[in-house]
Amino acid sequence: MSDHAWVDEFPASVIVCDANGIIVEMNARAARNYERDGGRALIGKNLLDCHPEPARTKTQRLLETQQKNVYTIEKKGARKLIYQSPWYREGKFAGLVELSLEIPTEMPHFVRQ
Repeated sequence: MSDHAWVDEFPASVIVCDANGIIVEMNARAARNYERDGGRALIGKNLLDCHPEPARTKTQRLLETQQKNVYTIEKKGARKLIYQSPWYREGKFAGLVELSLEIPTEMPHFVRQ
């Protein structure tokens, strides 16, 4: 991610794939999180090959429908927000971005007018 150095030390995992599901970018946090699977060596690999069922089918559907998918998980005692969203280049679907952000157990919620 040398073109956008700020994202490499961003305190969340960032993974970007192209419209075919090929991983094209991964920040340092994502590389550490997926170190056992190859870390930055996953760049150039198909994102679908990194997912077991049913996540593989869901990810394929996201690529086909160009929709976002947002949910929370708990893993190793940490709560995370997973935000998978399409990204675009010159108005054309270019792939998906996945953000994985650690969230506190208790978090304020504000309703703004």
